[in-house]
Amino acid sequence: MVMVLNRAWKSLLRWVLSRIIDLPRVPYHSAAMSPDRHPFLDSAKASMRTATGVLPFLMVLILPGVGGTATGADWPEFRGPWSDGHVSAPGDVHSLGLPLQWSETNNIKWKTEIPHRGWSTPVVMGGQVWLTTATEDGHDFFSVGIDAETGQVRFMEKVFHSEHPEPLGNGSSMNCYATPSPLLEPGRLYVHFGSFGTACLDTSTGKLLWKRDDLRCRHYRGPSSSLVSFEDLVILTMDGVDVEYLVGLDKQTGKTVWKTDRSVAWNDEKVPGPMARDGDLRKAHSTPLIVSVAGKPQMLSAGAKAAYGYDPRTGRELWRVQYDDWSTAPRPLFDQGLAFFVTGLAKRELWAVKTDGHGDVTDTHVAWKLDKHVGIYASPILADGLIYTAAEENYVTCIEAATGQIVWTGRIGGKYAASPIYADGRLYFFNQHGTTTVLKPGRTFEVLATNTLESGFMASPAVAGKAFFLRTRTHLYRVESQVAETP
Repeated sequence: MVMVLNRAWKSLLRWVLSRIIDLPRVPYHSAAMSPDRHPFLDSAKASMRTATGVLPFLMVLILPGVGGTATGADWPEFRGPWSDGHVSAPGDVHSLGLPLQWSETNNIKWKTEIPHRGWSTPVVMGGQVWLTTATEDGHDFFSVGIDAETGQVRFMEKVFHSEHPEPLGNGSSMNCYATPSPLLEPGRLYVHFGSFGTACLDTSTGKLLWKRDDLRCRHYRGPSSSLVSFEDLVILTMDGVDVEYLVGLDKQTGKTVWKTDRSVAWNDEKVPGPMARDGDLRKAHSTPLIVSVAGKPQMLSAGAKAAYGYDPRTGRELWRVQYDDWSTAPRPLFDQGLAFFVTGLAKRELWAVKTDGHGDVTDTHVAWKLDKHVGIYASPILADGLIYTAAEENYVTCIEAATGQIVWTGRIGGKYAASPIYADGRLYFFNQHGTTTVLKPGRTFEVLATNTLESGFMASPAVAGKAFFLRTRTHLYRVESQVAETP
């Protein structure tokens, strides 16, 4: 029954059932794991058999096209409904009808100019698209609500103001004041601008429900880490040059539930050079990923000098691996008990780490390392046991997740900050010059199409239904096929 639901309605059904029949709410973020092995489904199969009086009502209430209008989340956060860049649910092979080709004059349903500057990923739900933006000088911070059908701006809400924002310095070419992506849930939008503030807004009115502007952190080159949702918490990552910590806030009130400092020992006081002096060696930009390990939730988080596993309910550190690197940006991946971390800008390594350890497991739980053509800004993506990473030197590299062996490296051109997505059996890579390269996944390098829009991609894409929502440096596009396409 669950497998025939739209992916957004699966999530809503799981949430409702968890309240009614006490099913576990551990999120699922393993791209290669079969849906039949999802820990939720294992418990749900037995529990649903005892809930026959409840399920018919739920099916009428929330199935699309039955008993009302669907308003599910199509792209609720930075990396989509599964937090890993996959558009469809694990095991779902039905075609969505996303376009293979587009241009400024082809397959564009609408194009809307977005004021100011922002690299945050659009989030989509219930006919609305939300994103954030900020003035280039960092004084004012906004949430923007757009009608998904027409592209018309419905809300332009100033959420925070800063009298004396710290300049981005030479980081302004890669970052801005509105880089962290928002989080969207039914009726609520959570926006985050690092230490400048975090807030919750009502999506029907755009009005503020709560805000926090007391969580201090000197981001130096600007905030980057996006929001993470877990149960009743919204989790923030604050990796600055002065303090480095994670904090879980109550979604309803914004109050702090837990706060955990990074445990790494810096020992950089006597390191020569401006990078150490200015604090760059302590910076990080990555967004955590919550997975299920041995039936328990675990939060994977990459920081400067170390990557960690945490208990997302309490913030308790479970394990860490240490490396001599900093300013890591890509989001981790997870597959078959292995977490995959990009270490940062200096060594540019991809590490595979076993997630069942305790304490410092650097010497015991690192399965493999790779130091060739690893992307340092765009998050990697995993499909069918293969990892794909877009490097700064015009390359995409395909890697075996289990072994770390390179399968192929292909030149596709451009530099990459936006993270790729996997949809309709294709890989889409979006570069800083505005070109999207579409690849066929697998053990041979094959380009299916290239498409170009003006002004380039810094923000990662979003998908809803059969449409892309693509944010360039200046505009938001709805890209949708007008006729059926074949590769």
